[in-house]
Amino acid sequence: MMPVASHGSGLSRRRTTLMIGAAIVGLLIGVALLSLIWTPLSPAKMQIVHKLQPPLSHGLLGTDQFGRDVLSMLMVGSWNSLSIAIGAVAIGGTLGSMLGIAAAAIRGPFESLAMRACDVVFAIPPILSAMMLGAFLGQGRVMAIVAIATFMIPVFARVTLASATQAWSRDYVLAARALGNTRLAISLRHVLPNIMDQIIVQASLQLGLAILTEAGLSFLGLGLAPPAPSWGRMLADAQTYLGLAPWLAILPGLCIALAVLGFNMLGDGLRDLFDPRD
Repeated sequence: MMPVASHGSGLSRRRTTLMIGAAIVGLLIGVALLSLIWTPLSPAKMQIVHKLQPPLSHGLLGTDQFGRDVLSMLMVGSWNSLSIAIGAVAIGGTLGSMLGIAAAAIRGPFESLAMRACDVVFAIPPILSAMMLGAFLGQGRVMAIVAIATFMIPVFARVTLASATQAWSRDYVLAARALGNTRLAISLRHVLPNIMDQIIVQASLQLGLAILTEAGLSFLGLGLAPPAPSWGRMLADAQTYLGLAPWLAILPGLCIALAVLGFNMLGDGLRDLFDPRD
């Protein structure tokens, strides 16, 4: 009886993790979408006479050094962070998954060359790659997406290669090969659908990392160009006013931490949900 109870408790805990992660991510997406049609004030509106007002004294979350509404900036910043993260993971995930599936199908020198290329990309930190790309692309959304996506490609390539290599040894793939299907057809019709759950889990986990990386880029001045609100740049701007207005650093920091936590919990919950051992 004890193992059954322990299994039930573990299953309930994993479901709770998934639900909490989904709720946090859902809240983030809801706020991001709401910011497209409504914010309490324009995030670019400056009211110098009301600068550095604490929460509840002028607006729900106060104002910054230029008198801009902090709540409005956080709301729009959620859309900017989420859109960049989703774009980067979509591009990096698609390219990396295609590379991993191709490597598993072709094998041989192509697999070795692809993985060595991934090792080279892994050796360059995303912040450094963003600085190099910024010299060519300039500051902005496209540069941030490309920089983060470049770092995501080898992550998805390795995960997909490992899962696809296992899939190629399954009976349904062996049967498809016996029927004369090409490697491309087998990869698209049989291998990819059966490893899609692993790709989805990895994408959920990488979205949290992408948001954290985007915040780091903005903190260094390599993300969105002002006056577009960004959680990372809000943190950078708040350094000068930590003693006078600590909420300017606390609030965007909490947003970043909550977003990363939500996507990590969602990814962990999905991984447990798709785990065939349960």
